[in-house]
Amino acid sequence: MSEPSQSLHRPGRRTLLLGGAAAGASLLLPSSSAFGAPAFVRSGRPAITHGIQSGDVSASRAVVWARADRPARMWVEVSPTETFRQVRRLSGPILDSNSDFTGKTILRGLPAGEDLFYRVVVADPDDDRRSSAPEYGRLRTAPRGAADIRFLWSADLAGQGWGIDPARGGYWIFEAMRRLEPDFFICSGDLIYADGVLPAEKPLPDGTVWRNIVTPEKSKVAETLAEYRGNYRYNLLDENLRRFNAEVPQINSWDDHEVTNNWYPGEILDDSRYTEKRVDVLAARARRAFHEYLPTSTRTDDEGRVYRVNRYGDLLDVFVIDMRSYKDANTTGLETAGDGGVFGRRQLDWLKRELKASRATWKVLAADLPISLVVPDGAAIEAIAQGDPGAPLGRELEIAELLSYAKRNDITGMVWVTGDVHYTAAHHYDPSRAKFTDFTPFWEFVSGPLNAAVGVEPRPNPVDPTFGPQVVFAKGAPSADVGNPAYGYQYFGEVTINATTRALTVNLRDQSGTTLHTTTLPPT
Repeated sequence: MSEPSQSLHRPGRRTLLLGGAAAGASLLLPSSSAFGAPAFVRSGRPAITHGIQSGDVSASRAVVWARADRPARMWVEVSPTETFRQVRRLSGPILDSNSDFTGKTILRGLPAGEDLFYRVVVADPDDDRRSSAPEYGRLRTAPRGAADIRFLWSADLAGQGWGIDPARGGYWIFEAMRRLEPDFFICSGDLIYADGVLPAEKPLPDGTVWRNIVTPEKSKVAETLAEYRGNYRYNLLDENLRRFNAEVPQINSWDDHEVTNNWYPGEILDDSRYTEKRVDVLAARARRAFHEYLPTSTRTDDEGRVYRVNRYGDLLDVFVIDMRSYKDANTTGLETAGDGGVFGRRQLDWLKRELKASRATWKVLAADLPISLVVPDGAAIEAIAQGDPGAPLGRELEIAELLSYAKRNDITGMVWVTGDVHYTAAHHYDPSRAKFTDFTPFWEFVSGPLNAAVGVEPRPNPVDPTFGPQVVFAKGAPSADVGNPAYGYQYFGEVTINATTRALTVNLRDQSGTTLHTTTLPPT
């Protein structure tokens, strides 16, 4: 297996000709003699069914994902240019029914801070001459020092019955995001709505009709492993998303709708749509599908762990927070002593250690729930804030502990990004406005949904004053009638970091990519 040359220069950013001139260079596979004589010859060739993806990219490593239509071996070639004249060839896993024919190949020993091009085929495990057409992708590895960085984040796809309508362009927000050529994309959760049934049609106020693609797995709530898998396959029917996935590496977190609405460990559902009422059983199946269908880097000894840190040189560390797997039961949130919170003790201690150890200028906390927005669950509280204007209570106690720890240990440059609430906003937190004052001022930015219902302006969710938030900007939809993707009220966030000034700029953008609000933060 040849190694990539270290003397190769970086090509112009994002110049891959997907399916174009590069497709003329054939993917070279080892001859079948390398595996011995084939035991049998299948009719036809394997095919890649749902595009390719990359994720959890570091300075030297990346994960590449694919799915085949039958048992097949995954092969990946990596090149410094889109011509693929010089390649590094990697043999990946056998994709079989145990993983629903999905699989990942880990690319190691990559050059830091470089644009790289890759292509994937799947081949008959017994006759490698029978292989699929190649799928082409690209990624950029993280820098080792200081370099300009651009990333996006958002959440909430195919929610509240809004699925893929091909006549309206499908999930066209992903095309607007792709055109910005980000280094990576953070999905803050609710990438699928496993509990969200898609109707064939949704009438609109203007007299037109939104017509969803509908599949069997999206025609009922997901309970079985096959149904959770089918929810991920549904999204990958959209060509905008597949194109985006091939060109933009991902960092994936999860929230409630990857399992079921507002879930927490140990919950027993009171929902007639479900025959399996035990949330822990559903969550185990959902977690398996999550890791099977996304380019995550979770190792088997992590037991499917979602929280992790991704480092991008001197300027940025991304802390992926899991506020779902260790969450305590939803109550009114008025407890005066911590009893679980949203992090759980093991994750909270990990987060403190990693934040203290970080030497990056900016520490982005990729959360799946907002800090101060009140999100009800009936008479209980689903998120963190409960609307009580006094000292921290309930899950707020964990946030207070983390913020106090950061202040005592001089941890600077903390910026929170999140989704969940289906609108976009910029929140500034300051102890001078707060009931709890033992922390350093910081910002939280909210964005979403990608393709779902939208909160109604002026402020869709009440704001709890405990940590002194100021709503600097908020944008939803002007009315419930137009609060959906048919009318364009969908949102994502963009973060850029300038290598020279080290300033971090946040742009909150709409479905077409238009900037609605900008905040620039100087390095601390």
